[in-house]
Amino acid sequence: TFDDQMLVDYSKNRINAETLEKLQALARETDLQGAIAAMFAGEKINRTEDRAVLHIALRNRSNTPIYVDGKDVMPEVNVVLAKMKQFCARVIDGEWRGYTGKTITDVVNIGIGGSDLGPYMVTEALRPYKNHLAMHFVSNVDGTHIAETLQRLNPETTLFLVASKTFTTQETMTNAHSARDWFLQAAGDERHVAKHFAALSTNAQAVAAFGIDTAN
Repeated sequence: TFDDQMLVDYSKNRINAETLEKLQALARETDLQGAIAAMFAGEKINRTEDRAVLHIALRNRSNTPIYVDGKDVMPEVNVVLAKMKQFCARVIDGEWRGYTGKTITDVVNIGIGGSDLGPYMVTEALRPYKNHLAMHFVSNVDGTHIAETLQRLNPETTLFLVASKTFTTQETMTNAHSARDWFLQAAGDERHVAKHFAALSTNAQAVAAFGIDTAN
């Protein structure tokens, strides 16, 4: 139980003991516990796409095996998480440098929906522990948003994160190409794109075509 770990203040709403009893009864009636167990067991509870729901694997710090179609997905998850940690450390420590040899000062996350709100929420929540990097978030396809962000930045010291699983999300890619065009106006050489853009995607072919090193 969470009795000694969590305090929930629901005194300023209309929830009472009867409400809680009915909610618990509904959970039993719909077999919520069984659904939770199915998710953690790697069953394909995403009926629409016939896929397992694996965000739990990303948060599985106990490293308990999570099987999907008989295969433990945790080794692959751990490889990617380690790769992300190493990349972040290089940027933060100043080892990762831009095309003129300068260290990164600003990071721009380009995404929409969960690819924007999630990182933004974490950044705001951890603001008291902020390091030297300035974070920016661009999600609106209205060109004003990206334009106002870019005018405050130096292309020599800016790193863009393009967050799109398919690398085809229209709003995200429109902003990503705007950022790329802005960057190339200063850098000139398309080979420099790889030093200033990284991707959060599974579409390696499209990422490479954009000019991003698939290792990033």
